[in-house]
Amino acid sequence: MLALIGLFTFFSVVDQLDQVGRGSFKLYHLFWLEFLALPTRLYDLLPIGLLIGAILGLAGLAQRHELVILRVSGVSGMKLLRMLWLSSIPVLVGALLLAEFLTPLAELKLSEAKLALRGDAGRSNILRSGYWFRETNAAGGLRVINVGALRGSQHAAVVTVYDFDQAQELKTLMLAQTATFESGKMELQQVMINTIHPLGDPNDPITPDTKPVEVHTEASREISTTLTPELLLARVLTPERMSFFNLFEYIQYLSDNHLTADRQIVAVWRKLIYPFTLLVMIAIAAPLGFVQTRKGGVGAKVFVGILLGVGFFMLNQLSLNIGMLNKWPAWVTAIVPNAFALAMAMIALLLMENRNAIALRMARFTGRKLPPPPPPRQAPT
Repeated sequence: MLALIGLFTFFSVVDQLDQVGRGSFKLYHLFWLEFLALPTRLYDLLPIGLLIGAILGLAGLAQRHELVILRVSGVSGMKLLRMLWLSSIPVLVGALLLAEFLTPLAELKLSEAKLALRGDAGRSNILRSGYWFRETNAAGGLRVINVGALRGSQHAAVVTVYDFDQAQELKTLMLAQTATFESGKMELQQVMINTIHPLGDPNDPITPDTKPVEVHTEASREISTTLTPELLLARVLTPERMSFFNLFEYIQYLSDNHLTADRQIVAVWRKLIYPFTLLVMIAIAAPLGFVQTRKGGVGAKVFVGILLGVGFFMLNQLSLNIGMLNKWPAWVTAIVPNAFALAMAMIALLLMENRNAIALRMARFTGRKLPPPPPPRQAPT
């Protein structure tokens, strides 16, 4: 894990070196951002690191013939796999703590630091017009809030608030230079308020006294809102990086305002299945590690294991994208790739464990004679 994290951190630093010197962004700022990204990087690399570590450990046992001693003593391959799973319980507990507490907190601090140092949260999928939110206003109508830029967890700039009545007619348009969000309220600073009055009968003549729009400015105005600082940053956070509490709160907000929450629901299932993914990685490593090699072979096992781990990761991402496009149930996109990989690993392990019996049955079926076993080696005198 140290080698993987160091390697990917080095690549990330090299990739972002061109940003150093832009404005007030310094080299130590880049190092600080990379330090905050370490828990997220650990969360991403833990499955592949566990896979490589399991292969190295099992390959070492196989080279020293300790696995042979275990097998001769009556320990089956499935029992060895269960022993591996039991020994991985501390890793699973640490992964749960990492996924629920450390990673969401670090990702939140990382987004705040990026907003403060670079003016963005490092996400490329945000609209050029900013961040858009929708909620119900105090009159029972629709309120649409546009945030041009975030300035930390509670502060925003260039905020536009559209208030509609129940007939979906625009009644108030507020434009603020800055805004501060707290739980249950939003304070707008340097705000220009456009109040739209109904004209009544469209056939009535417009007189000089008619004011369809009344414009005035205020130093500050406080309005009630369901937006919280957590919901603001939820727009720039990857759903898998959020804690269960914040994720459920964001899903509830989207559902209350009739917005799509499919991506967030899939993220809930993927967070639930994350510990099972670690067990699947150990199951993938078991058939490779149980292969007996007289000399060397560890590098080849690690290489094959990395290929299998990358293939499994690509299968997970592919199922996520295909599921989102085809509106598959969230549990399908989260569980099916893991179940498929576990089934393949189990089949490979059983085939490896019973390969002699399978070869004997195949020889009987085809009528082919098996080669005689090698003569026993004589001890040196």
